[in-house]
Amino acid sequence: MAVLGNMMNRPLLVSSILTHAVNNNPRQLIVTAMGNGVIHRYTYTEFAQRARQLAIRLLAQGIQAGDRVGTLAWNTHRHLEIYYATAGVGMVCHTVNPRLHVEQIAFIINNAQDTVLFYDRQFAGLVEQLRPQCPSVTQWVLLDEPDDAVADGLSVYANWLGSDDTGFEWPEFDENTACGLCYTSGTTGNPKGALYSHRSTLLHAYASCHPDAVGVSCRDAVMPLVPMYHVNAWGLPYSSLLSGAKLVMPGADLSGPALHKLCETEGVTLSAGVPSIWQILLEYVQAEGLGFSSLCRAIIGGSACPPAMITALAQLNVSVRHAWGMTEVSPLGTVCFLLPEHESLSEKEKLHVLASQGRPLFGAEFRIVSEGTVQPHDGVATGDLMIRGNWVIERYSGQAQTALNNGWFHTGDVASVDSHGYMRISDRSKDVIKSGGEWISSIEIENIASEHPDIKMAACIAKPDKKWGERPILVVVKRESSSPTAEDILSIYTDRVAKWMIPDEVIFIDNMPMTATGKVQKTALRKIFYESQEIHP
Repeated sequence: MAVLGNMMNRPLLVSSILTHAVNNNPRQLIVTAMGNGVIHRYTYTEFAQRARQLAIRLLAQGIQAGDRVGTLAWNTHRHLEIYYATAGVGMVCHTVNPRLHVEQIAFIINNAQDTVLFYDRQFAGLVEQLRPQCPSVTQWVLLDEPDDAVADGLSVYANWLGSDDTGFEWPEFDENTACGLCYTSGTTGNPKGALYSHRSTLLHAYASCHPDAVGVSCRDAVMPLVPMYHVNAWGLPYSSLLSGAKLVMPGADLSGPALHKLCETEGVTLSAGVPSIWQILLEYVQAEGLGFSSLCRAIIGGSACPPAMITALAQLNVSVRHAWGMTEVSPLGTVCFLLPEHESLSEKEKLHVLASQGRPLFGAEFRIVSEGTVQPHDGVATGDLMIRGNWVIERYSGQAQTALNNGWFHTGDVASVDSHGYMRISDRSKDVIKSGGEWISSIEIENIASEHPDIKMAACIAKPDKKWGERPILVVVKRESSSPTAEDILSIYTDRVAKWMIPDEVIFIDNMPMTATGKVQKTALRKIFYESQEIHP
């Protein structure tokens, strides 16, 4: 018979991160670029007080544990306050991606049944479109401080603070309670929600802080370029406070000059984002002949990082750690770094290793399956990438059916894993396009194209792009006796999908390559048009 240990069993709660941060790093700073050169800064202690005040007001408004609280917001201190205030009292922080089409956003809010939604002023126009479509939202709160906004009939964030927090303590509850909700981008059908627990969030934060992962330390100044509506900014709002790091929030201005200035003035040492945002910053630095005085580590994920970008950043004394993950994995599954035995390799060989997706974090386990058979981790065999772990989804929000296959989650990627655990994505099992870290459904693009009376057949494929990683291209077979123009075809996407989802160009061909089963052979199209192209930042 197994014998139980005699140790305490304290629940793993998001509020414990905040308590630890204040008790051990009370004067550490959280800095936000507010725009127009305005910088907001305050300490962990001041941040925690505002988070408590917000929690008290949420409860006073009748919002209960388990209720969804939505956000349409940039990376700011106010957004961070909402993260911790909601989770701290058992509510669910639902970060909504404002880059989606308004109809998708409305679907997501309604599906989540958000009760309150906080939004930045830049999204005021979007909110006006959403209000009549989202009946579950009883209050729309502008993330601003000035009291004069009340005159416009708006509910303002400043008025949600200020309650006396004397004697308030974060409640304790089951660590499996939900704390965060993030939706996929709906590559097949409607978006689906990943509902994160306190336990999964804490374990993910612990693992990402490991020196061979993201490696956040109290000596770091962390600038999350990845938005807080993208899988909780890859967990950095949690791992940074857990570690006692300075947190530098870039706000809405993600231009090269703004990011470089913020990085330099605040002494940023670690930053994380998708390749497209790094490309913006890199191009500015190179064009101006600048460098980085403090930045030494860049975490790059969301889509494959071009080897040339790794090299370019290395020349600026910035070490790249390539990461892989997805919404359903909270998101980190792997992080890439060199082992001691790699030090003797040539620079080209090292670059080949660093361009892989890396090794699993403790708490995440991978296997490769091909035609039902588990493949060896030899770096040669490829198959469907499967994952299981402490922060991997078990089922989508609101769905009774499991998302697992024999206890494993099917990622949708095709990959290989070598004997050292390095995972390398070789293809996607679904023809989905990832542009600037955002998924674009090729099926949705094709379905809209098929509505055009002059199109006989259409296929959407990915074109390599040095800025965005990939961009959608529409390949079309015209109907006989018709002469549509590219502009005519692309015009049908207006107000149907977000602007960044619209294909960059239309290519006309005489015959569509087909498989033996009558499906469009997209692999052949990619090979014909783009696979031989090399993209350099």
